[in-house]
Amino acid sequence: MTPESPSKLPTAVIAPLIERARFAPGDIVRHRMFDFRGVVFDIDPVFANSDEWYEAIPEAIRPAKEQPYYHLLAESEDSSYIAYVSQQNLVADGDGGPIDHPQVDAMFDGLDRGRYRIRAIHRH
Repeated sequence: MTPESPSKLPTAVIAPLIERARFAPGDIVRHRMFDFRGVVFDIDPVFANSDEWYEAIPEAIRPAKEQPYYHLLAESEDSSYIAYVSQQNLVADGDGGPIDHPQVDAMFDGLDRGRYRIRAIHRH
């Protein structure tokens, strides 16, 4: 390839700007719109669930895919479950109290100053 042959120059790849994760494993968070809170146990840098799951969210409140998504051990007033939530829909939980979820003790070593300490076996 010579400088005179621009058609053979590599083309630029345009990638979306990805937001940095605001939360880390062990952080306790609360959903902005729905009444539940949870502890982060994993993070996807961008949406990594099924199209069916994404399309089931009403379009008026459907979050962007190009942002971190968090896996949470979540609790609401009447149940505990695993939640998958976009960064734009989470805020830090000011309560600081424990999360009532049956898997918390398997993943974390306990609560320390408002954060869970992740067990060494689960660290990457």
